[in-house]
Amino acid sequence: MSRISIDQANTIIAAAFAKGGELKLAPLSVAVLDAGGHLIAFQRQDGSSNMRAQIAIGKASGALSLGVSSRKIGEMALERPTFFGALGSLAPLGLLPAAGGVIVVGEDGFAIGAVGVTGDTSDNDEACGLAGIEAAGLKAKG
Repeated sequence: MSRISIDQANTIIAAAFAKGGELKLAPLSVAVLDAGGHLIAFQRQDGSSNMRAQIAIGKASGALSLGVSSRKIGEMALERPTFFGALGSLAPLGLLPAAGGVIVVGEDGFAIGAVGVTGDTSDNDEACGLAGIEAAGLKAKG
């Protein structure tokens, strides 16, 4: 089974920040988790508001917990709001139903971790996370 190394995590973060700069986005915060939901690396850009670490980790952790991107979690939450409302108390690292949390898979297609990005619109957050994953030579689920 493969894993995300600290060097790959740092590459993901740097490339996500670079993509945010290219798109002239608000300050971003990026978290990279391993397959067990443990934090590998986190950084926030100057000017990021507070709680960004919790939001980024929550996006990534929620994706890992349910096996789908946080974008998909948002879609599912609209269909089953009571279920997702109850899940919040069960998710120790959070569960955010908004794009920006992406699962990273190994060559076998199984999750090796996840990336959570927050700071701009959810669509832009997700685009930066995907750019970071690609720059690290890894693959996003889906």
